[in-house]
Amino acid sequence: MTSNETEVTTGTTDPSDQPLTTLRGARVDVDGRRVGRVVGGALLVTLAVLTVVLFVVGAQKNSQIERLRQNGVAVKVTVSGCRALMGGSGSNLVGYACQGTFSLGGHHYSEAIPGTTLYAPGTSLRAVSVPGDPGLLSTASAVAADHPSWRVFIVPTCLLVVLAVLVGALVLRRRRTPRTAPQSPSVGPS
Repeated sequence: MTSNETEVTTGTTDPSDQPLTTLRGARVDVDGRRVGRVVGGALLVTLAVLTVVLFVVGAQKNSQIERLRQNGVAVKVTVSGCRALMGGSGSNLVGYACQGTFSLGGHHYSEAIPGTTLYAPGTSLRAVSVPGDPGLLSTASAVAADHPSWRVFIVPTCLLVVLAVLVGALVLRRRRTPRTAPQSPSVGPS
């Protein structure tokens, strides 16, 4: 540099050298890639768990319908009372949850009546329950209309396909990403 040339400095430094945030004088650095991997992994695990849960729930639903149809016994349920079910913000009525009593195998039971219909207390309903499992109760009309269905597995199958595609894409991405081998210190004459 000659004496006529002046050095111009802007006073700025490389932005990667700047702390992301300061907490009481301590520098906090966050690795965005690591956070992304953790969040992505958590989402994949959540999707996998949701898929398994939906498959299990669908299988249980079909199993309950089959048990009621094959092993169900007709019972007479007497409505003991109903409560209103509020939805959303609590200002919309979405139905009712009713409780009823019945006898099965010489024992008296009080169980929830499936559905959201309002029944007056004392109303008698024709229902079906399974001996040994009085909690499995349904109205006779619902048992006649319900059949085990493969449709309960549509949503979990779609989620499983999405999960497989995401995991496959992740595996392909990792295989394509070149990994740098750690450099070993060179050994040579001293």
